[in-house]
Amino acid sequence: MRILFVGDIVGRSGRALVYERLPNLIRDWKLDLVVANGENAAGGFGITETIYRELIDVGIDAITLGNHAWDQKEALVFIERAPRLIRPINYPPGTPGRGAALVDAKNGARVLIVNAMARVFMDPLDDPFAAIDRELAACPLGRGADAVIIDFHGEATSEKQAMGFFCDGRATLVVGTHTHVPTADLRILSGGTAYITDVGMTGDFDSIIGMAKEEPLQRFLRRISSARFEPASGPATLCGLALETDSATGLASRIAAVRLGGVLEESRPAFWL
Repeated sequence: MRILFVGDIVGRSGRALVYERLPNLIRDWKLDLVVANGENAAGGFGITETIYRELIDVGIDAITLGNHAWDQKEALVFIERAPRLIRPINYPPGTPGRGAALVDAKNGARVLIVNAMARVFMDPLDDPFAAIDRELAACPLGRGADAVIIDFHGEATSEKQAMGFFCDGRATLVVGTHTHVPTADLRILSGGTAYITDVGMTGDFDSIIGMAKEEPLQRFLRRISSARFEPASGPATLCGLALETDSATGLASRIAAVRLGGVLEESRPAFWL
C-alpha cells in the first residue's frame, strides 16, 4: 500500500497548494491512502465544514485534528456528520466526534486512523498512551486493520519518541504533528513501525510556524499582543511523509520525506518515481 501523510495544512495558502497538487500526486504516485492534519486549515485556526468537504473532495481520505479542533465552533456540530474527521482520542468521554476511524483506502484495504494529543506543554487531556493502547487492542494490525496510522499531536520531542516506541510493531506509522517544523529523524523502528517526530506543515514557510511574521515578532520583542495572528499568504510548501507498506504484515517497508513547492528544497520519494 502507498500512503501519503500531509503535514498540518495552514490557512488559504496551504489549502491552495493541496488543491493544486494533490490530485496529480494521487494519480502519478498511485497513492492508496492520503491522510492530512487539518486543524489549522481555516485561517490558521480550526476547520469548517466547507473546508472539510473540499479536502475530502480533492482526494484526502481522512483528516486529523489537535489542540485547535474546536477553534471554529461549528466543528462541535458538524463533526458528528463528518465520519472522516478525527479529533484527539483522549478528549474526555462525551466530547463530540471520534478519536479513531476505520477508513477504506483506494485499493480496498481497511486502515485504522487514530489521532491523539500529547500532554507535555499541552492541554492536560486523558492519558494518550492508555487511549491508544486500548484502540490497538480493539483493532489490531493484521487482524482488525490492514494498516494503522497514528497522528500524535504534541510539543515535546521526548513524548513523541516515547509514543513511537510504545507503538512499534503494532502500528504502520506514528507521525508527529503540531510544531509545524519538519524534523530529519524519519526512520523505520526495529519492530517495523515508520516514525517521524514532526512531519512539518503545509503552508507558507516565509513565516513563523505558518503565521505572518509581524505579530509573533511583536509579542516576543515587546510582550504586547496588538493584533490576532494571521496566516502567512505567500507560496506554500507541502510537507509530508511517503510510506510503502509490506502487504504481508501491514508494517512499513520504505519511507521518504516529501517537500513540494514554496521555499524549501524539493524532495520526493525516489522509490515511487
